[in-house]
Amino acid sequence: MSAYNIVSIAGSDPSGGAGIQADLKAFSAHGTYGMTVITALTAQSTRGVTGVHGVPVDFVTQQMDTLFTDATVHAVKVGMLATAEITEAVADAIVRHELPNVVVDPVMVAKSGDRLLESSAVKALRTLLLPHADLITPNLPEAADLLGEPEAADLATMRAQAGRLLELGPRRVLLKGGHLAGEESVDVLVSRDAEPVEFRARRMATRNTHGTGCTLSSSIAALLPRRPDAATAIADAKAYLTEAIRRADEVDAGGGQGPVHHFHPWW
Repeated sequence: MSAYNIVSIAGSDPSGGAGIQADLKAFSAHGTYGMTVITALTAQSTRGVTGVHGVPVDFVTQQMDTLFTDATVHAVKVGMLATAEITEAVADAIVRHELPNVVVDPVMVAKSGDRLLESSAVKALRTLLLPHADLITPNLPEAADLLGEPEAADLATMRAQAGRLLELGPRRVLLKGGHLAGEESVDVLVSRDAEPVEFRARRMATRNTHGTGCTLSSSIAALLPRRPDAATAIADAKAYLTEAIRRADEVDAGGGQGPVHHFHPWW
């Protein structure tokens, strides 16, 4: 095999730190060939989001059908979907084209606090898309939104919420604990076919963490077809992201919350 083809279905971030741009960087960093389906345009910088322009749902479908009837796809990362109609179209395409290794990062709110998924689309995400995901990667606020519960404030609640997210239909749930307090950040992986696994990493003092969720989920998607199991793919993706965060201050992309260093192995 000459290359693994990984597709990002997500929104565009002009600052390059998140969304389609971050996904393509992560795909490349892991030695895979990146392809894209763009669901939304954003006006965005390291300081925040000033505008969102959704791509018409018919054109999102046209992008997917044109690409998926031609290219062999080895994994898919789903990010910003913006509307219920786009969410439904993406779920339908995943089924029709029998796409493998589907990683869903349920992007709802940017780190700046700007909402990237309409409130009316949460039900479509929960009922139509999540049951077709091989892995979902919510953070604590996203998990609370999906479950209609308060945000977890401790590890025990995190573990319980991860189990309830699994009941929504995905094959696996990686619930990210970066919003909890403490010297360590703990992520919880629960699966239908394996025992729970916890991933721990020491927190680093940097404000430049824009796009960490996009980068982690796209890294996992790039590694899933090339690792013996999901836990190994996640562990390797987290090791890559940890170093990308540690060296994030080397990238000067604006005066706000900057991106991680996607290409830290090379420069």
